[in-house]
Amino acid sequence: MEDHRERLLRKDSIWIETGREGQELDAGSATGKSLGVFTSGGDSQGMNSAVRAVVRMGSFLGCKVYYIKEGYQGMVDGGDHIAEASWASSSGIMQKGGTVIGSARCADFRQRAGRLKAAKNLIDKNITNLVVIGGDGSLTGANLFRQEWNSLLDELKATDRITDEQRKNCSHINIVGMVGSIDNDFCGTDMTIGTDSALHRIIESVDSISTTASSHQRAFVLEVMGRHCGYLALVAALATEADWVLIPECPPDHGWEKTLCKKLSAEREMGLRLNIVIIAEGAIDIDGNPITANMVKDLITNELKYDTRVTVLGHVQRGGKPTAFDRILGARMGAEAVLALMDAKPDTPACVVSLDGNQTVRVPLMECVERTKSVQEAMNKKNFQEAVKLRGKSFQNNLATYLRLSKLRPPKVMCDPTGQVCSSGKKLAVMNIGAPACGANAAVRSFVRFALTKGYTVLGIHDSFDGLLYGDILRAVEPVKPIGWTDVHGWTSQGGSLLGTKKCTAARYGLDKVAEKLKEHDISGLLIIGGFEAYHSALQMAEARSKYDAFCIPMVVIPCTISNNVPGTDFSLGADTALNEIADVSNNVPGTDFSLGADRALNEIADVSNNVPGTDFSLGADTALNEIADVSNNVPGTEFSLGADTALNEIVDGRLQKGEDKALTKYSISVIESNNPTGTKRRVFIVEVMGGYCGYLATMAGLAGGADAAYIYEDPFNITNLRDDVVHLKNKIIQLGVQRGLILRNENANANYTTDFIHQMFSEEGKGSFTCRKNVLGHMQQGGVPSPFDRNYGTKMASKAVDYMITKVEENTTEDGKMKSCTKRFCKELRGITDFDKRIQHDQWWLRLRPLLRILAKHSEVAYQTEGVPLGVDEVEDEDNA
Repeated sequence: MEDHRERLLRKDSIWIETGREGQELDAGSATGKSLGVFTSGGDSQGMNSAVRAVVRMGSFLGCKVYYIKEGYQGMVDGGDHIAEASWASSSGIMQKGGTVIGSARCADFRQRAGRLKAAKNLIDKNITNLVVIGGDGSLTGANLFRQEWNSLLDELKATDRITDEQRKNCSHINIVGMVGSIDNDFCGTDMTIGTDSALHRIIESVDSISTTASSHQRAFVLEVMGRHCGYLALVAALATEADWVLIPECPPDHGWEKTLCKKLSAEREMGLRLNIVIIAEGAIDIDGNPITANMVKDLITNELKYDTRVTVLGHVQRGGKPTAFDRILGARMGAEAVLALMDAKPDTPACVVSLDGNQTVRVPLMECVERTKSVQEAMNKKNFQEAVKLRGKSFQNNLATYLRLSKLRPPKVMCDPTGQVCSSGKKLAVMNIGAPACGANAAVRSFVRFALTKGYTVLGIHDSFDGLLYGDILRAVEPVKPIGWTDVHGWTSQGGSLLGTKKCTAARYGLDKVAEKLKEHDISGLLIIGGFEAYHSALQMAEARSKYDAFCIPMVVIPCTISNNVPGTDFSLGADTALNEIADVSNNVPGTDFSLGADRALNEIADVSNNVPGTDFSLGADTALNEIADVSNNVPGTEFSLGADTALNEIVDGRLQKGEDKALTKYSISVIESNNPTGTKRRVFIVEVMGGYCGYLATMAGLAGGADAAYIYEDPFNITNLRDDVVHLKNKIIQLGVQRGLILRNENANANYTTDFIHQMFSEEGKGSFTCRKNVLGHMQQGGVPSPFDRNYGTKMASKAVDYMITKVEENTTEDGKMKSCTKRFCKELRGITDFDKRIQHDQWWLRLRPLLRILAKHSEVAYQTEGVPLGVDEVEDEDNA
């Protein structure tokens, strides 16, 4: 590749090559080639998304794609286990956990005789390109297969099992791997497929257990997967504020038992009602001896007399639907794997498609496998420090962050637990600005505790600039006050903003007034957590430094908005939670990748009103009550609000009135069974998502939900595009028998082509082919409980903010204690990349993913040529469309 870049990854030893994501592709450019895709080893959520992407990208390029079912065993057995894939056969799978094409351990493939059978079966189908999705063992087996390929062909030819022509046509085989493993134990990638989903399962379990543990003042020991890698346990401990974590890469020192009991006892004396210990299944002590969950439980029970329970999560961590992250990761990796195979030459080494930051890359397969094995070798030699380094920088940062945050209190020489008496004598402040988003509270907790360990007092500014300027008048409690170590306990798992937040910039309040208050409180550094208003406020204050000395302090912004529209950053806190909230709206309606919303089918399936004469209970009534109760539990300040339509409208953006299908949210969704006639209706959903003028949510949700189109402001569209998408949906539904379509629209995509307009146009033009529903998801996208990513990301971002801020304070403080004026260069750079009118950055990295969304949705005439059996068009009668 002429425009590729190469650089080093993880301890400067693994070469990576940037993939072709976002580059222009020609449909049908690989016509005549064949490839096979299979999953092997342990399953993980997101594998199906990867399989789907392989099939659809291969079909787009003109390849013949085959499913190899049951992994290597299916390759050895051949026959029906190797089946041609079609676009339609890959529909309706990406939201499912596990792997729909099966996975199995295969002893036969470990023997040459088994690999000989596998080669024969592949040659019979003319398959010379393989995509393997699995762990390091599966990838190693694929590489061995590739190395033996020529000798296997020679043996098959010598025994007349293949012809000369077959020997010539299949003279080489290319291998590309994707790592599907919940353990995230593979060196060479930031995240493996399934890890994020597994973390969701773990954290959901810990959050649930915490309530019962607190009720009974119990201690819980949770065992999570990770026989050789402690990533799941470590990140889960960081995201749930666990009291102790045990992982194989960093075993506890001698005497850890006494230290653990002392810490748990001290926490109870401080008033905490529960203790959580998370242990990886492969945890060991410093001598290499296993530490089990039951050992920890017996220790706590015998020494502290606490009521202690053990919960082994086991394969629950592998189960359930994949998260939005894993769906998108699988889609991106699957597409890139096909492109890597098409680029490969006969002598191209096997590679693995990986993720480096937000970029898909290709890394040498065997180098990564060897590096992964070296981690275990280091642990076997009890060189644990080396093992942690080999895991990579991210693992090291997670471990260091957890160890600092999990202390009982700040060092006595630095600060008292209340945070009011600190060694430096200086004060840092933290505030939220903008709409609430998940992850903000995790960032505040991290900032407070890291600052206290450095000897700095932290002032919490409540209710944004309102609290700073007028809090003494508006609030009964002190609006700007020190935050202590224990004050932020339990904040990580909380959504919204516990400090309070407002959507307004500093200039609107008056920069002179803001400067006066900062000076009054003697603030030496300011952390602002929020969205575009936070960024704009910091910019305004920084540019006014020459006028107001109070602004000559280090100011740091942690982007926190579901819109992900803050210039200068790739990811904002809250965006991942929002994507998962949108993905959670999806239900498993047969024949679709998404099935957002459920209209009047709810009343057709069951009478949720429970008003049928002659019966006490109707099917669906209990579900409806639970749906309402679920909403009630999210209303601040109330335990029950059944029947309170006004309260519901405060939570969701829209209304659900009799006879209307407006603003259906996740709280009004029902699962339509495949044997119900209503479930066979051909329907297209027009869904409006938030984001302002930034199309990040719409685009990424489209990738995660298998959308047919995602209309956004950054990618202009016109009436011709809308018409073409109607034709596309008609072809998909009529020719392939797919029962659902999904169109996403960013709320400010176009002032004229509104959600109502698109809904009406599609309804009219789709008559006889499909009906339409319009859904406005509204503020439910802001989420209730932060995702593992947002918790972890907020925690680490705040850690970096503290380090930067304190460094700048120390560097720029003069002998008389004043701060030097700071440079404006960075402010000018930020202004240059910002569209202040639309509140977005001019160039955004995720825009290069939009062609992939279209390709996976089958926007190509090439893909229609050989797939599916044309179906008759039944007139769809629907009273709502009359």
